[in-house]
Amino acid sequence: MAALLVLPAIAAQAWGKKVWGGLAPAWPGGGYGFAATVGAMVPFALAALIAPLTRMDWRRSKARTLGWAAAALPGLVWGEAISVVIAGVMRPKHRRDWDSACYAEGDTCWVHVRYPFVWAVGLVTTLVVSALLIVLIVKYVARDDETDGGTADVPSPAAT
Repeated sequence: MAALLVLPAIAAQAWGKKVWGGLAPAWPGGGYGFAATVGAMVPFALAALIAPLTRMDWRRSKARTLGWAAAALPGLVWGEAISVVIAGVMRPKHRRDWDSACYAEGDTCWVHVRYPFVWAVGLVTTLVVSALLIVLIVKYVARDDETDGGTADVPSPAAT
């Protein structure tokens, strides 16, 4: 469990900054376009992680439950990769730690100087895409209930 927390932090230090310094300026829309892309992927990664986990039922079948847990692993890996990219753009907490290397091209302070609202673009995109996904899921569930005739949860008279 600790590896799930420590490995992304190490990866963010190793190559997270290089992603922002190398990819973000060349991305369509620059750093803001890259932040929007990363922000849009967050809800999908969470959905890919959570959706299989909701199907788990240890009492019914342990083998099937382990299969659903394995199906959640790609979402976990995707989420970890996104967290590395997000952590790669975080500046040190204290200004005293912002040395000249922090302002080197492609490093975290440089990204924040060049794209000062990169965090806001990523956050707003994450919220908008999350809201759209929730609306789509609610409409899908409502449509599915309508096709059942609204009797999906009502037991038949023969069952009583």
